[in-house]
Amino acid sequence: MGLLLVDLDNTLIDRDAAFRHAVALFLAEHGLPAGDVAWVMEADGGGYTAEDVVAAALADRYGNAVPPAAVGALVDGGGAEHARLTDATETALIAARRAGWRCVVVSNGGTAQQEAKIRGTGLDRLVDGWVISEAVGHKKPAAEIFEHAAALAGLPLAGAWIVGDSPHKDILAAVALGLRSVWVSGGRAWGEHEFRPTHVTADVAGAIDHVVRNG
Repeated sequence: MGLLLVDLDNTLIDRDAAFRHAVALFLAEHGLPAGDVAWVMEADGGGYTAEDVVAAALADRYGNAVPPAAVGALVDGGGAEHARLTDATETALIAARRAGWRCVVVSNGGTAQQEAKIRGTGLDRLVDGWVISEAVGHKKPAAEIFEHAAALAGLPLAGAWIVGDSPHKDILAAVALGLRSVWVSGGRAWGEHEFRPTHVTADVAGAIDHVVRNG
C-alpha cells in the first residue's frame, strides 16, 4: 500500500477553466465587456493572488457598476460550481485505489471553496480524504500540511509521492521532505535549476498512472 498526495487546483481539476467560466458569466450579468475576461484572469494570477487583492482590483475597475456582494461572490466562489473532473482522471484514481494506494488531496485555499470543488466534482467518492490549508493552519510547501495528510491516511509520510502543478508548492516540498514527485506540466517547460521533480507528465491522469506503475 502506498500514499499518493495530490494537489487540487490545476492538477486534479482545471481550476482556471472553471474560474474563467464564472468570470464570463459575471461580466455578462453586469453588462461589462466580454474582453475583460483576460484582465480578470491576469489579476487572479491562477488563484495565487490573495482574494482580497483580486476583489479590490475588481472594485476599483468597475466601481458602482457592480454591487460589492457580486464581486465577493465571484472571488469567494472561485468558479467552484463550474469545476469538472475528466473521465481520464476519474479512471486513474479508481485504478490507483484498486492497486492499494491511498489517495489524499492536499490543497491550499479556503475550506468552503475547496470542499465545494471536491464534492461537486465527485472527488469525495474517489479519494481517501483531503487536507485544506485553512482548516489545518499550514500552507504548502510547509511540511506540516503533508504530515496532516499522511496522518489522515493512517500511513507514514516516508515513501509517499507528491503530485502537483506548482514547482514550489508541490515539487520543492517533495524535495525538502525527501519524497518522490510528479510535476503536472500542462505543456509548460520546467524552469527551475535548483531542484527537479522525479517525473514530469502533461496531465494528472498520466501522473497517477506513473506512480502506480513505479511506486
